[in-house]
Amino acid sequence: MEAKTPNTRDPRRLLRRMRELMATRENAQDRLDHLTTLIADEAGWDVCSIYLARRSSALELCATHGLKAEAVHHTRLQPGEGLVGLVARRARPFATFDARSHPAFSYRPETGEEPFNTFVGVPILRGGRLVGVLTSQSTVERQVGEDEIDSLQTVAMVLAEIVASGDIVDSEEMAGLDVRQSKPERLQGGAFSGGLVKGVAVLFEPHVGSDRLISEDAAGEEARLDTAIDGLRSSIDDMLESGRVPFGGPTRDVLQAYRMFAHDRGWLERLREAVRLGLTAEAAIERVRNENRARLMKAADLTFRERLHDLEDLANRLLRHLDGHTAPQITLPDNAILIARNIGPAELLDFDRTKLLGVALEEGSASSHAAIVAKALGIPLIGRLEGALDRAENGDPVILDAEFGVLHIRPTVDVIEAYDERLQVLSIRRLSYAEMRGPSVTLDGQRVGLHINAGLLVELSHLEQAGADGVGLFRTEFQFMVADTLPRLDAQAAVYGSVLDAANGKPVVFRTLDLGGDKVAPFAPSMVEPNPALGWRAIRMGLDRPGLLRYQLRALIQAAAGRPLHVMFPMISAPWEMRAARAMLERELQHAEHNRHPLPSEVKIGLMLETPGIAWAIEHVIDAVDFVSVGANDLMQYFFAADRQNARVSDRYDVLSPAALGLFRQIRNACAKHDVPVSVCGEIASKPLEAAVLIGLGYRSLSMAAANLGPIKKLISGLDADKLGIWLASRMDSPADSLRPLLLNAGAEAGLPGEAVENGRRI
Repeated sequence: MEAKTPNTRDPRRLLRRMRELMATRENAQDRLDHLTTLIADEAGWDVCSIYLARRSSALELCATHGLKAEAVHHTRLQPGEGLVGLVARRARPFATFDARSHPAFSYRPETGEEPFNTFVGVPILRGGRLVGVLTSQSTVERQVGEDEIDSLQTVAMVLAEIVASGDIVDSEEMAGLDVRQSKPERLQGGAFSGGLVKGVAVLFEPHVGSDRLISEDAAGEEARLDTAIDGLRSSIDDMLESGRVPFGGPTRDVLQAYRMFAHDRGWLERLREAVRLGLTAEAAIERVRNENRARLMKAADLTFRERLHDLEDLANRLLRHLDGHTAPQITLPDNAILIARNIGPAELLDFDRTKLLGVALEEGSASSHAAIVAKALGIPLIGRLEGALDRAENGDPVILDAEFGVLHIRPTVDVIEAYDERLQVLSIRRLSYAEMRGPSVTLDGQRVGLHINAGLLVELSHLEQAGADGVGLFRTEFQFMVADTLPRLDAQAAVYGSVLDAANGKPVVFRTLDLGGDKVAPFAPSMVEPNPALGWRAIRMGLDRPGLLRYQLRALIQAAAGRPLHVMFPMISAPWEMRAARAMLERELQHAEHNRHPLPSEVKIGLMLETPGIAWAIEHVIDAVDFVSVGANDLMQYFFAADRQNARVSDRYDVLSPAALGLFRQIRNACAKHDVPVSVCGEIASKPLEAAVLIGLGYRSLSMAAANLGPIKKLISGLDADKLGIWLASRMDSPADSLRPLLLNAGAEAGLPGEAVENGRRI
């Protein structure tokens, strides 16, 4: 056999010939065989072979030019076996001019590869996952150049997408190959918006399609890439230099990392080189992303995994700049379950809510605003599902269990049957909740008011369905955060008026703007802060920039016009802030009266108690308020000094600890002493065991997501509030870190119904 000398022909010609081959009508095996011959001929190798991964994880020789034909589908290498296995294990290219002397070499006599000395192999990667290995061999002993390896990597990237699309491996002779994800996956995360749904996976950042891989004009593609890179850099620079980070987007630190990577010469040169080899700009980004993902996902150091997230986001942003979109464009099937790294509330609102059944995130938190919006829309949401994007494919059947925080991808028959039974039970339970629309009364005759939290007009439909007593918290900032400019007075008033109309006479508590921190509107003043949760936000911003707050108060007064108006000010930390806010509202009432505008029939002014500072000073401000609402999420965040957005610490401390419950009891007693109504809103009010404890402490008004009203109503009907109150009083001085275990063990002895105990044991 006359040895060929590998050459460096134009790789774009090879890609064009690959595309032509795909257009021919051949069976799967013939296509693979012709593909190896084509690669060997164009690149000048004696041997070209394609090994594809089987579901057993073995690598099977599926096609070859130059090795013995009888070895095809008979030679299989186990993970890590031979030079092919070495490439697969490392997920990186490997080349040697003396293959048989390498320690990893595995002799397979059936292949007839003895004469071939030079070996080069590159992984066939898709989504960072190994699809197979592409190898080339030559009898000539020589060093393999980087340009040759680059050319093979480009071919491997195209091959991965073609194989996964079914353009090659679509027949029975290729059955059992792991070209797409196939095995069942079970991912455990956190349940952030409850529910249980079955549907199909829709990836928020899908792969580049196989029809968009090979370019016709390399120079034109490079120009497109450079334009997109310039746009990406400018957008990052604008966000950083303006001191404003869009709501739902990354933090400033992450943007700083983006800026660094966006100017990284190595990353950019790899992108440009892939384009020069004949890929489209989109395919070049996908290729480089695959290589980074495969390499960094194997790293034990978490710092490298963090860097992968930054590079992933950067690649996704760059793809959107190429498309000319600032947000992903996705058409949903009728039963879509969205799988994403993270998502902002404005993005979530963009999706067709009649088709979106659930959301699964690799990141996220229970108190994130995406979770709040998901609850508002009744969309189950799970977060902290590491690796979900890599393990799922578009169209995969999935089960999203947002009661226990579990995502099943490609579930087995027995798992599907078990969940079908649960869905039937939940359906029956929902019907029983629907029948409980009357007042909520405990077993011992205590009336408890139940209200919903809302921030969107669509949520008001739940008032009658769930039998709620009113809206205990209407978040007004969503209208501002999704607008490019400050909403006009009439536009604000129209929204608030529509909310009051939808409430149909039931009370609505409007919380004034809670901007700042992680909630930033494009037009609102902002600044870079090292700790935004403790910084210039909510009422602090409103008092320092009174024009924005007065404008909103004026709109609320205009919207009420003859109806009761309940206004609540957030993030009060000192008595003088509450008095200043009240004075501002009173001035706006005087302004309306002076200009003979219709006034509300009555005005109630409330304090949202979210800081320990005002909790300990409540006696000094109680005379300035008509009601108090305890914002339990932030109050507990500041009480425990634990960032509720940080998964490592957000669940570290239990709200049922004696110290935390002592604070809730003190607040309730102070309000009762002055005959000021007090309620609790937030996560604590929506969980049966925690809600029971609040009622036991004397709270008679709770506000929560509408989806939680049914379970809490059921809880209340079986709760002995006095008995639980006596039990709690006897144990408030306990040295235990939490009263939860004691409560669960006590059960009915403490006046608890079964629902509270069952729910408490899940956590």
